[in-house]
Amino acid sequence: QVQLVESGGGMVQAGGSLRLSCAASGLTFSSYTMAWFRQAPGKQREFVAAISWSGDSTDYSESVKGRFTISRDNVKNTVYLQMNSLKPEDTDVYYCGADRAAWSTRRILFVYDYWGQGTQVTVSS
Repeated sequence: QVQLVESGGGMVQAGGSLRLSCAASGLTFSSYTMAWFRQAPGKQREFVAAISWSGDSTDYSESVKGRFTISRDNVKNTVYLQMNSLKPEDTDVYYCGADRAAWSTRRILFVYDYWGQGTQVTVSS
């Protein structure tokens, strides 16, 4: 059974930092593109960042580029999202996803095979 378990969310003041983790089990982790998406109540889940199976390629949404860094450890089967210079508009539930499709589809929500349960990030002004 595949499981993705996010952790590291919480409440932080604007300008602060958080590091999210997503631990995967039940799948060949190194075969999957991994990504972070986020979702506000009543809105569609939106792409934040993705990393290729090898870690050689990364991609970020314009809203987080330069502030967030995605990384992975294929020995620990874990993907990370380092979030710096946080803003109130970064407040959302953050989800990690695993995708076996081509790298070219990394920003497309519906290609992802597995999702975690989400972790809440709240940034106060």
